[in-house]
This record gives sequence, C-alpha cells and structure tokens, in this order.
Amino acid sequence: MDKVAEILAEASAEVVEPRFRALAAGEVMEKAPGELVTVADREAEVIIARRLRELLPVPVVGEEAVAADPSLSEALHSEPAVWLVDPVDGTANFVAGRPEYAVMCSLVRTGTTVASWIWQPATATSYTAELGSGAWRDGERLVRPPAPTDARKLTGIVKSRYVTPEHRSRLEANSAAFGEVGVGRHACGIEYPDIADGHGDFALYWRTLPWDHAPGSLLITEAGGVSARLDGAPYRPEAPGCEDGLLVAADPAAWELVRSHLMAR
Repeated sequence: MDKVAEILAEASAEVVEPRFRALAAGEVMEKAPGELVTVADREAEVIIARRLRELLPVPVVGEEAVAADPSLSEALHSEPAVWLVDPVDGTANFVAGRPEYAVMCSLVRTGTTVASWIWQPATATSYTAELGSGAWRDGERLVRPPAPTDARKLTGIVKSRYVTPEHRSRLEANSAAFGEVGVGRHACGIEYPDIADGHGDFALYWRTLPWDHAPGSLLITEAGGVSARLDGAPYRPEAPGCEDGLLVAADPAAWELVRSHLMAR
C-alpha cells in the first residue's frame, strides 16, 4: 500500500506539480469535445504505469492510454487483475489553475476494486483504502460519521450533465428536498474524500468512467459509506460507456433516503 502511494506522489512531484499554473502554449490539448488533456496527464501516466508494472506485472488501464486505444479497457473484464490509473483527475481544474485535482490509482481483481490510492497534491494529502481492511487519510483510520436522518439537513452533489433532459428536470426538482445540493468540485479525487471526511453527505453521478470512480468508491465503502447503482447493486468498475447512475452516500440509511427522494415521481 505504501509503495503505490509513493509512486503517485513521486510522479506528481516530477511532472505534474511543476506544471501547475505553468503550462506552456501547446501543452494543453482537446482529446474529445470538451475533454482536455495536458502533457502532465500523459507523462505522469507513463511513469506511473511503468512503476506499477514493476511492482505487480499486470495490465494497466490508464485514462490517456484508453483515449488512444479504447480496446485497452477490455482488460477490466478479460484479465484476472489490472491497475486503473487516472494521472490527473480534474484536468480542467488543473488547466484553470484551480487546486482541486488529484492523482489516482486502483487495483482491480476479477472485477472488484481491492485497493485504491488518491493523492491530492495541493494539500499533500494521501487517501488509501483496502478491501476488508479499511480506509485511511495520511495513515489515520477514516470512519465516516452517520449523516443526518432529516433530508432537509443533507448536503450533496447531483451531476446531471449526461442525464436525459426529462430525467434532469426531475432530478433538479427533487433536489429541493435536501438542505444544499451543488454541482461538485469537478474532480472525483476531491469529491469522494470530501464525503469520507464528512464535508458532504452524498453524490449522484451518471457517467462513471472506471478510473474516476473505482478509487473513491472503495474509500467510501471502507469508511462505512455506500457506493451503489440506483438499483442497489454495489459499484463495480465498468468499461467506459456505462451511464447507469451511481449514488454515493455517507451510510446505508442516507443512501436509501437520498435515493427515495431523488427518484420520486
């Protein structure tokens, strides 16, 4: 666990942090409409992938490698073990000079996330989780306190960008049941730890790219929370293209309460 955390922090210090608020012309590209990538993303992924394979020689499914060759994501289902890597989570924030970005990694075995790591460079904070063993922030055990039982006191995030217009209207109307609902901080590597730390009670996502959600989902569940599809099925990393909705909450009671209000007709 410690070695992987070191790999992320060292790659970040080598090629990511030196470019924060210092990206040169030509170092920011658009890999898809509205989707930015930088030289920091690409260089960090190469470094992290190489060092992870030295640690455990299994396929690496990296965000930028999959952008170039989508077939690489098939390893999530065809291989007994894979590394998942998000070299710069929150690239848009990174490009804009906002400190809400992270470097993330997960180990997936037979379709289940068994370990995860989130490094937040701006605060030098490390979050780790291991299936069945717990979640930690900088080596301190994380146990998420229960959320309020009154929906009007719950705070959370609802991401509706990839939702159909009809469903979006219903989500927005139903969000009025909660105390405060925002659009989030545009980085899963910030949003999931926020919930684990008690700075928010839930988050609803729709498009769930595996490198974005595997690390935080394990962190949340190992801290005592829930990360599940809207039908109650526990989160499992899926290849890009999955848009089934994912509800993350501080505890099982909060998860049921939030789902009942958000999905009300």
